[in-house]
Amino acid sequence: MLRRTFTKLSLLACVGTLALTGCGSGSTGSGGGRGDVDIAADTGKAFSKNTDTVLKFSAIPDHNNSELKEKFDRVAAYLSEQLGVPVEYVPAESYSASVEAFTNNDIQLAWFGGLTGVQARDLVPGSPAIVQGKEDPQYYSYFIAHVDAGIPEWNGEDGQLFPEDALAGKTFTFGSESSTSGRLMPEYFIREMTGQSPTDFFEGDPAFSGSHDNTVAAVNAGSYQVGAVNYGTYEKMNAAGDAENCVIVWKTPYYADYNMTVRGDLDDVYGEGSIAKLQEVLVAIDDPQLLDAFSRSALIPAKNSDFQAIADVAEQLGF
Repeated sequence: MLRRTFTKLSLLACVGTLALTGCGSGSTGSGGGRGDVDIAADTGKAFSKNTDTVLKFSAIPDHNNSELKEKFDRVAAYLSEQLGVPVEYVPAESYSASVEAFTNNDIQLAWFGGLTGVQARDLVPGSPAIVQGKEDPQYYSYFIAHVDAGIPEWNGEDGQLFPEDALAGKTFTFGSESSTSGRLMPEYFIREMTGQSPTDFFEGDPAFSGSHDNTVAAVNAGSYQVGAVNYGTYEKMNAAGDAENCVIVWKTPYYADYNMTVRGDLDDVYGEGSIAKLQEVLVAIDDPQLLDAFSRSALIPAKNSDFQAIADVAEQLGF
């Protein structure tokens, strides 16, 4: 397969996300949760019944879980105050565990990655993505390398050619197996750019560190020569001095990523308009301490079709 240069301009032509099936194709995929969901707009009866029922939510463990709990407990307190019902944050042990909890109704709301959000909505049809970070329509990953790996540093410009010759045969780690920015999209780009699977392109089977911070730590320690990580985690750890032995060697094209998805039966439990009210209070968050839980500057409305390209990639790669 020919090596390709993906540019910001070509990606923006597909509404800011990577599209595999063509811009405006209207594809809904094979799953039941990929079409947009109509949300009752009138919030007059929102959270007017079963007000003693605890609304539980979780987040994919893309960082240290104890740190996430401390931050999302503050979000739970905010939501409880705004909605008038008890709200509890429930930590997830893994990305797949967050999807399973959502499927089993152990949680009703979750801060998912692009892939886990698609998976959750496929398993619970009628569930809408309601918010995403302001940064999420144009999210991206970094390929990072240990300074001693001998790989040229990224030139800082979008559209730089994938450094195929320099990366070939190196030891490599993804993040979680179900991560969008730490596995799905990096694997897609590896296959597109090299025509090979990660196993064939790198030295043996790639590792899975479990989370983005673990990936940075592993490459920084020299346990692996190269890793794929979301840009936000890398930049935060680098600023804190926790990536002093790492360099960025490639920036991926943009794609849509994180989202807050809610079960479609929330209105049945708490009253018509509850989903719309929940979306409203999440988008209204402007406290930097609360936004820090999401590692975002703001939350904006989202809908299922915003993540159709992610669903297409997942289907193509057999996720």
